[in-house]
Amino acid sequence: MANDGAGRWERQARDAAARVEEDLRRVVAYINDAVVPEIRANGSKALRIAAEELQKLAERMDDHRRSAAHAEPSQGPPDHRGPGPEDDRKQP
Repeated sequence: MANDGAGRWERQARDAAARVEEDLRRVVAYINDAVVPEIRANGSKALRIAAEELQKLAERMDDHRRSAAHAEPSQGPPDHRGPGPEDDRKQP
């Protein structure tokens, strides 16, 4: 009797495993046939949109740099070293 119950359990486990494998095959086929092409299509579209936005950002950065250059005459970087020997020279 105990052997009969174990045999039935093993049969049920094999049947369940076969159903799971078949369901898994269907899921993989669906992913390959429907999901992957959609991701590829939308993925490239997303990259194009990102590229356009990066182009706009680069243009704004260039515009800002140009407007800042026209607003302030080129003076070079500020000197934060403090007074040096050339500052001790007398002005005429």
